[in-house]
Amino acid sequence: MQLLERAMIITKILASTANINGMSISEISTKCDLPLSTLHRILQAMIKQGMVTQDSKTKHYHLGTIWMEIGLQVYDTMDYISKIRIELEQLARLVGESVYLNKPADLDTIIIERIDNPSNPIRIYDQLGIRVPMHIGAANKAILAAMSTSRAKEILQQLVPAEEIAQIETQLEQIKTQGFAISHGERTAGTSSIAVAIFNGFGEIIGAVSIGFVSFNVSQEKIDYLAQQLIATGQQVSTKLGYRGK
Repeated sequence: MQLLERAMIITKILASTANINGMSISEISTKCDLPLSTLHRILQAMIKQGMVTQDSKTKHYHLGTIWMEIGLQVYDTMDYISKIRIELEQLARLVGESVYLNKPADLDTIIIERIDNPSNPIRIYDQLGIRVPMHIGAANKAILAAMSTSRAKEILQQLVPAEEIAQIETQLEQIKTQGFAISHGERTAGTSSIAVAIFNGFGEIIGAVSIGFVSFNVSQEKIDYLAQQLIATGQQVSTKLGYRGK
């Protein structure tokens, strides 16, 4: 179990600092606080499994292609993404902003799709695969608001201090009333996001569609327009996935 945990720590370090040059063993050792001898043994085992590769010239380490292979296989199982991609692309073109799809994952969500609008030179860029704690951002709060009150509170109790829960629950009630969530600068200063939850044919919350935009000098009229288009898209997506409403 310890070996597995250490291997995952190394993987996350290499993923978070991914670049064409890779990382030396001493750099990895500093970040994961492991002795060089121990780290070398783990890296050799990871190389055998295709989890890590080593450049024969620089001796630097990179993530192995096995992660891409597994990721693509998982992505392929999410067949609903291909079904709704056209709606996401249409929304991105319509509003001229980046559109995201987040999927719940325990106490977080994972960004599993991003549609950029090439006509907009100023983009909000969040990497695919990023995990975001469930209480942060419009997409996550849209998902929380769509859950039962008891389930949402159970999640919040594990993420935020007790004295902050009531305030967030008030936000969730407002989201239910207005039909969308909006956040300003919760993850990145100067940016905003607006989101709606989406459902499948079983009435399950499968994620949230969101629009990310630069918040500087954005009018209320623009926000109202984004909300209107997003709500319509969210309904189209859920209907396409078989949702018939409550």
